[in-house]
Amino acid sequence: MDIKLAKYIDSDFDLFKTMVSDDETMKYIAGNGWTENQARLHFDSMLEINCKEEGLGFYKVVNQENEFIGNCSLERYKYDSEIIEIGYVLKKEFWRKGYGSAICQEILAKANHLYSELEVIAIVNPDNLASKKLLEKYGFELYFKGLEDGQFSEKFILKRLSVD
Repeated sequence: MDIKLAKYIDSDFDLFKTMVSDDETMKYIAGNGWTENQARLHFDSMLEINCKEEGLGFYKVVNQENEFIGNCSLERYKYDSEIIEIGYVLKKEFWRKGYGSAICQEILAKANHLYSELEVIAIVNPDNLASKKLLEKYGFELYFKGLEDGQFSEKFILKRLSVD
C-alpha cells in the first residue's frame, strides 16, 4: 500500500481540523471531537515540535490518490527522552483498509533509521482493540495498564535487540 508522510505545515490546519473534529475518529483519543480552538492549540504545538528535531514530529499521511487519510507522529516520550513514542490517527472512512499497517510500517522504519538504539512505545486507549492488534502484529508488547495523566491507558513497547 503506497502512502506518503510529510511533516505538517501551517496550511494543513483545515485538513487536520476536519479529522479531529469528528467524534467517531477521536473517540479513542480524546473521547470526542475537538472544537476548532482545541484543534488550533494542538496543531500549533505540533508545528512547534516539528521544528525541534529533523526526523521527529507530526506527519500528515496521504494515500496513492493524494487524499489526506490521517496523521502519525514520532516524538520523544515526555517522561523519558531516551524512548521514542509513535502515534497514529486515521480518518474513519479509511479504517479497516490496511492503512493502519502501512502507517505503522512507515513510522517504524523511520524510527529504526533515525534511532535504532532506542526503544519505541505506543500509548493506546484500552478499548481500541484494532490499534492493540496492530501494535502486536509489529512486535509490540503490553507493559503498562493503568491511569496516567488522568486517563486509563495501555502502553506497548517494542524492545530493541542489542547487537554486540
